[in-house]
Amino acid sequence: MTSGPTWTIAQIADEFGVTHRTVRHYEDLGLISPERRGTQRIYHRRDRTRLALILRGKRLGFPLEEIRTIIGLFDAPRGRRAQLEYVLGQIDERRADLEQRLRDVQDAIAELGEFERRCRADLDRLEGTESDAQDGTVQNSRS
Repeated sequence: MTSGPTWTIAQIADEFGVTHRTVRHYEDLGLISPERRGTQRIYHRRDRTRLALILRGKRLGFPLEEIRTIIGLFDAPRGRRAQLEYVLGQIDERRADLEQRLRDVQDAIAELGEFERRCRADLDRLEGTESDAQDGTVQNSRS
């Protein structure tokens, strides 16, 4: 295989803060393909770079199939340019989705605030009514 630095699954998992199972899952999906020496997995720079891209994509909310496409474009003849053009399009879509989610969350928070205000007002009215009723009971028992 290629020369240069290599890593074990434990080193890769520790470096990226993921479990061995996560690394193997990405391998099972064909997103990374470490060299095999018997039962040991040997990760090269390419695998490390791919894992970094996968995890960055996950943090940004990209589904694994989109991440697969992005990584695959890197290997395509147009390589990095095609990958960057595609990623920029995906970023635009993801940003629009997140901005809509943010608006939805802000709307939900506003609705909760209004609902809370009405509940507190209703509670204040009930407490006032109960207080009046208790005052009447006290006055009646004194008579």
